[in-house]
Amino acid sequence: MLLLPTGYYRVGGTLAVAASVALVAFAPNQFIARLTDVRIRLCRMPTLSPMRLSIASLIILALLVWQGVRGTQDPLQNPLPLTVWTLWWIGFTLVTALLGNTWQFINPWTGPYRLMRPSRKALFAYPDWLGHWPAVALFFAFAWFELVDIAPNNPERLAVTVSVYWLAMLAGMLLFGEEAWLGNAEPFSLFFRLISLLSPLRCEGNGRSCRLSLALPGAALVKAEPLPVSGIFFVLLTLAAVSFDGLSKTFLWLDLGGINPLEFPGRSAVIGQNTFGLLLVWAMLASAYTSALWLGWMLGGRLSQPDRLSGSLVLSLVPIALAYHFAHYLTALLINGQYGIAALLPIDLTVSMSLLTTYEGARLVWNLQSAAIVIGHILAVIWAHAIVLDRCGDRARRAEFPMASAMVMYTLFGLWLLSTPSAG
Repeated sequence: MLLLPTGYYRVGGTLAVAASVALVAFAPNQFIARLTDVRIRLCRMPTLSPMRLSIASLIILALLVWQGVRGTQDPLQNPLPLTVWTLWWIGFTLVTALLGNTWQFINPWTGPYRLMRPSRKALFAYPDWLGHWPAVALFFAFAWFELVDIAPNNPERLAVTVSVYWLAMLAGMLLFGEEAWLGNAEPFSLFFRLISLLSPLRCEGNGRSCRLSLALPGAALVKAEPLPVSGIFFVLLTLAAVSFDGLSKTFLWLDLGGINPLEFPGRSAVIGQNTFGLLLVWAMLASAYTSALWLGWMLGGRLSQPDRLSGSLVLSLVPIALAYHFAHYLTALLINGQYGIAALLPIDLTVSMSLLTTYEGARLVWNLQSAAIVIGHILAVIWAHAIVLDRCGDRARRAEFPMASAMVMYTLFGLWLLSTPSAG
């Protein structure tokens, strides 16, 4: 990777996003509004019932947990860590961005909950003041477990964690109801619902069938309901987690903790440093977002309803979060995905790493990663502009420049993360 002209990529990618800011700013408002409504109708299709799919998902999960406890403890041979961390967390997130929110049909709670409580009547009303704060706390715990814990890939340890989490979420549904708990408190239902807003496939309709159509990726972000303050922090946390995952492996970060990256002693040596780092990146993103929003509000003439604007504008960061997810985890998906297929299917598969050991392969991977970062930021710029116009009209042109400038700077940061030396 170091043989590639990464400096040119950093400058070129950042300039491309900056150019998109200028183009979008001077584009006619009617053109931007039409982008949101572009539709290519495909066909009608029946809506899926989640009962059977959810039960099947639970059976698969139970088999994976059993393998985590009883199977080999080699993380590259046991199907549980390979499925959770590679096929589900990395691969399924990308599938959701392409196909839409399939998680609402295959999550492992809906089927058991409806069997246990056919009336779907909650014991308690979900408190409005809780908002998405449970999802924020649980996603932070998930990010900490993935990025900081000493052995997140240990099959038995992961099996216990998954089992406890499944039981806790089912208990929450039994107390507060399926819709309230999955819609507000369960972090992955919220995460996949936000990621699904990027899908070009839109299924619109009610009842037994819906109209399937093609739209521009991310167009659904513009008309989505504004998020509350807790939802804003949730989106920023998803971006902070994947950003810090890349930062935590850089020579720069390890050197700040007095660790020689060429003699990395292991995750146990950086638990405190990485916990602080995850919180720090989250806090810095929250500060940057709040500052850009406040400055834009001032420049735009103190636009009305800043709370609704902040809850809507944060949705424009979802394309960036997905871009970082793809770019950061691409190599893991390419390699560990092969291990996952070999562990799940009764086939003789030789895992190949040739794509990462040749100049041509490294260049291809780097091009895909850097392109994802740039495209994600350009989409964010376009839909942020559309959101501001939709909420505030012509008065908002000056209001969006601080946010757009922050996106340009974050592009440079993302491309630097990809190109800077890292350990592991």
